[in-house]
Formats: sequence, C-alpha cells, structure tokens
Amino acid sequence: MTTRHLIVVGVDGSEGSRRALEWAVREAGERGSAVQAVIAWSWDGVEFGPVLALNPQQAKEGATKLLDDEIKALLPKYGSHIPVAAEVIEGEPAAVLGACSRSADLLVLGSHGHGAVRHTVLGSVSEKAIRKAACPVVVIPVPSQEHAGETEPVLRQ
Repeated sequence: MTTRHLIVVGVDGSEGSRRALEWAVREAGERGSAVQAVIAWSWDGVEFGPVLALNPQQAKEGATKLLDDEIKALLPKYGSHIPVAAEVIEGEPAAVLGACSRSADLLVLGSHGHGAVRHTVLGSVSEKAIRKAACPVVVIPVPSQEHAGETEPVLRQ
C-alpha cells in the first residue's frame, strides 16, 4: 500500500511565495507527493491583500487568477506530472494556512525577507502560520543580495 503525501504551500504573489511554491513542487516530485497551493483572500471594503478589488467577487476572482498564473508559470520548468491543486479560500491567511495544515504532511511558506528583525524576516503571516500549523513547516527565505543563489529552507516543527 502506498500513501500519497500532501504538501500545502501558501501563495500570495510575492517573490517569497513563488520560491516556496517552486520548492514545494520540486519536493513533491522527489517524494511522489501532491501539492495543494493555497491563497487566502478577504474583502472588507479596504484595498488590502494579494489583489486589489472593489468588491468581494473581484477579490476572489483576482486571487483565483493570481494563483492560477503562479501555478501555470511552473509548467514549463516542471511539467504537469506533479499533481498541484489550487485552493482559493476566504479568510485571514495565517488561519487559512493553519486549517489547511491539519490535512497536510508539510506546510511550506515563503519569507518576505525585508529586514533583520525576526518579525520582518519571517513576515507576519508566516510567523502566525507557524504558530497555528498542525504539521512540520518549511520556510523558504528570500535571499539577501549577498546570498542570492542560496535556496536552503528553514525547518520549523
């Protein structure tokens, strides 16, 4: 009997989430796993989140398009043999990722890497999602200029 592992990855259109998605797809290929790419969206009348929108329907549609575009961008490099499911979920990103981690074997997040302070290095969503995760978490850093070629993840459990 074989067991299919599930890698959940948070996507928000940032460089960090692109790197996380790519890492998750590579890892899934090596493990024989499936990937669930998740984007959280919300709309409260304020332009905030991964997409700009004037109403809730636009927010959801924008998030769906962003996630589809991110996944399609990987096809030329990795092909379509690795199962990648797109999940667009309304809610606060860390809570959504925490909930998705309950059915995952691994949660992969991107770091925004904007500074030296821990909160800024991980990004507030990544930091909160780590605390809510029900499975091991891998954080893929955005390299600084001096480490631009490195892609080593940070494992948190």
